[in-house]
Amino acid sequence: MNIGQVAQLTGLSSKSIRLYEDKGIITPPLRSASGYREYGSQHLQELNLVSRAKSAGFSLAECKEFVELAHNPQRKSSEVKAKAQEKLKEVEMKIHQLQEIEKQLKQWVSSCPGNGDSQCPIIDDLTK
Repeated sequence: MNIGQVAQLTGLSSKSIRLYEDKGIITPPLRSASGYREYGSQHLQELNLVSRAKSAGFSLAECKEFVELAHNPQRKSSEVKAKAQEKLKEVEMKIHQLQEIEKQLKQWVSSCPGNGDSQCPIIDDLTK
């Protein structure tokens, strides 16, 4: 398969696929005599894994680790679970931080009349 076909099958852009190859996240594809990349089913699996892991919030470095684990017949599911648990904790922490930001913004919005006066409770609170 060529890169266009792989892009269509995975929903990734050709640019993303080349980036993942350049960063060593996926197995390098073979090259045809004319120098074109030739992808196989292994590449589709790797790219789908990367795409789904990125959608779940994993970094490219973490995606690379998942690809390596996918190819390792000696892997333990406990290793994979630990990575997912660690990411879950990070996401929960981010959600908590965002909830705190939301709480502060709601407080500011409700305290500010938003009229033509120069007096602004938001600025007053920010400059305390």
